[in-house]
Amino acid sequence: MDMQAVDASEHMAMTRAGFAALVGRPNAGKSTLLNALLGEKLSIVTPRAQTTREAVRGILTTPTTQIVFVDTPGLVEPAYLLHRSMLFAALTEVEGADAILLLLDATRPGEAPPAVVTQGLRARADRLIVAINKIDAGSSDAIRTLTSWSLRELGMAPLLVSASAAQGLDVLRARLEAAMPEGPFLHPEGDLATQPVRFFVEELIRETIFEEYEQEIPYAAAVRIEEYHEDRDPVYIRAVIYVERVSQKGILIGKGGSMIRRLGERSREKIEAFVGQHVYLDLWVKTLPGWRRKAGALKYLGFPLPPDPPTDN
Repeated sequence: MDMQAVDASEHMAMTRAGFAALVGRPNAGKSTLLNALLGEKLSIVTPRAQTTREAVRGILTTPTTQIVFVDTPGLVEPAYLLHRSMLFAALTEVEGADAILLLLDATRPGEAPPAVVTQGLRARADRLIVAINKIDAGSSDAIRTLTSWSLRELGMAPLLVSASAAQGLDVLRARLEAAMPEGPFLHPEGDLATQPVRFFVEELIRETIFEEYEQEIPYAAAVRIEEYHEDRDPVYIRAVIYVERVSQKGILIGKGGSMIRRLGERSREKIEAFVGQHVYLDLWVKTLPGWRRKAGALKYLGFPLPPDPPTDN
């Protein structure tokens, strides 16, 4: 037997697989970057900050490497319990990640991650990759400021990328692939996500709320699917939008139901494109007073609770 041929065959068969957590301030471009790396729209994107509330997992599979990307909620100084839940979710994903990608925003050089996050990242420098995003929109001075911060606080020079313009992504992807541990793929090669379809349906409805409504409404709204029957034609989906106040419910519905009809139409178009089938979307609006600040309400909606959450008021 030709031992060189056996060695070559074993080398070619070696694969890598692991998890990469995307972290950064709200609106740093994590969701846009995830979609760009996957070549598919998986994570919702809006111009508003704090769009991502729950971790979104997308799978990139190459002939030799599989990366499960985790798009985490934006790193914020918590103002209320939902913010604490989001920060807790992001830090939990960092704990189990094989690679941590910290994304800095070239258009907002003064917004570094919170100190508690920076300290945690510093302790995980062996798994950390730093990238400055939006280099096509940020100034050279801003890029220098963020580069200096990364060198000073984290001891590493950042990569320069633009998720929206697809600049620097090949180098970033190669760094992430090299950071994955050797091992078999974690998911079938054709899989794009680890979460169920209903999760992404909820996200598409919530994205449309961000697009159609102003001020506080998008932030006060949570979407949950109560029924999903894919064996019907059209697919039947019953979704409930929870808001905090009766006045918000009225705004969501609109005069004579005009706003909720438009929301349903635009959401249905997105969902049909995502699932590849005709959809009957049945939208309902309910009030869940103060849900963003109450542990019981957050638990009911399925958000992770940080350790020792305060009792409901």
